[in-house]
Amino acid sequence: MPLKITNGQLPEGWVEKKFGEIALLNRGHNPPKSKFIHQPKKGYVRFYQIRDGKSDNYEVYVPDTPQLHKVEPDDILMVAYRHIGRVFRGASGAFNVALCKITNKDRSILDDDYLFYIIPTEFVRGELMKQAERSLIPSMSVKHLAEIKIPVPPLSEQKRIVAILNEAFEGIDRAIANTEKNLTNARQLFESYLNAIFTQKGDGWEEKKIEDVCESIIDCVNKTAPVIDEPSPFKMIRTTNVRGGYVNLDSVRYVTEETYRQWTRRQIPKRGDVLLTREAPMGEVGMLLTNDHVFLGQRIVSYRTDSSKLDNRFLLYAFQSNGLQSQIKAFASGSTVQHMRVPDTKILRIAVPSLSIQRQVVQKLDTLLFQTQRLEAIYRQKLSALNELKQSILQRAFTGELTADTANQATKAAKEVVAA
Repeated sequence: MPLKITNGQLPEGWVEKKFGEIALLNRGHNPPKSKFIHQPKKGYVRFYQIRDGKSDNYEVYVPDTPQLHKVEPDDILMVAYRHIGRVFRGASGAFNVALCKITNKDRSILDDDYLFYIIPTEFVRGELMKQAERSLIPSMSVKHLAEIKIPVPPLSEQKRIVAILNEAFEGIDRAIANTEKNLTNARQLFESYLNAIFTQKGDGWEEKKIEDVCESIIDCVNKTAPVIDEPSPFKMIRTTNVRGGYVNLDSVRYVTEETYRQWTRRQIPKRGDVLLTREAPMGEVGMLLTNDHVFLGQRIVSYRTDSSKLDNRFLLYAFQSNGLQSQIKAFASGSTVQHMRVPDTKILRIAVPSLSIQRQVVQKLDTLLFQTQRLEAIYRQKLSALNELKQSILQRAFTGELTADTANQATKAAKEVVAA
């Protein structure tokens, strides 16, 4: 019979321990970005960072100095900023301040994998988020983590739980990997079609300087606008708001009307303008689809097309093609953070057919994009369901409800999610 926590009571043989009693906790250190390199080198170590709540998806190495906070393969790295509670393991190296290293103190008391599996559950992550959500930007403290209590069964029971979880998650993780692959393939199909159009072109396409087919190309004011804490009708668009063809205003900073008027004295942004980021990151593009009072934050350029020469959605798609992206990268300067100079944003070259052909291209790409986004939404729903399934199993594991048949049930449930 499985052990089970009822009415807050631990099963016989289980004990409650503070996290700080069973693990060593250590936040990371941020060396200067000027020291980053992207290839292994003697005297350098791998440096783990966070992007979008996950371990970094690009390799960075930093000089091996005493100031670095080191990590070994047996250690657990937990995200301690924004997406708190996500965990991963890596090779030896160092890690930044957005991560917390968790090291098992005594393997005769606590199994490494048991510790790894319990962190993303309500017992740990749930408690951390309760405190973090009170802050404007979610972040956790080591002091708070050390005080969190977790259920610890006898070592033999820990190993039984881990064995069942490993088997259960094998099928779920395989389903997640296949779904993520399908998600990537859907996006790549659209990108392949888009690049084929702008590479193959056709009769009547003429290469022109981008400023010759635009009504205006406006850079942002070259300083940061003073923001206010409370929401207002006047919103600042930052580079983080410009992604993948869209300008997302879900997370913006606010200013006073006076600041808004000062920062829009060159031009007031309007619906249909195409925005390009010059830095952090360089080359992201999006179209403004709002009539709100918005203005450009730093490192953003606005393109307003001459409608007699250039369709604005044609320009949006052209910016996403390899041809223009390659030009943008060729103009990049800066040894650490690459950026594009304002004068270069006006001399990019774009191949332009007649307006009628531009509109045909846009219609085809709009249709394919709609189909791609529909597929992506389906795959994301499946990924969400699969991750919820994992969380459900984890929660059962640490309340003593796992049975020998859990793995088979999990595999069957994962297949049903994928087939739906």
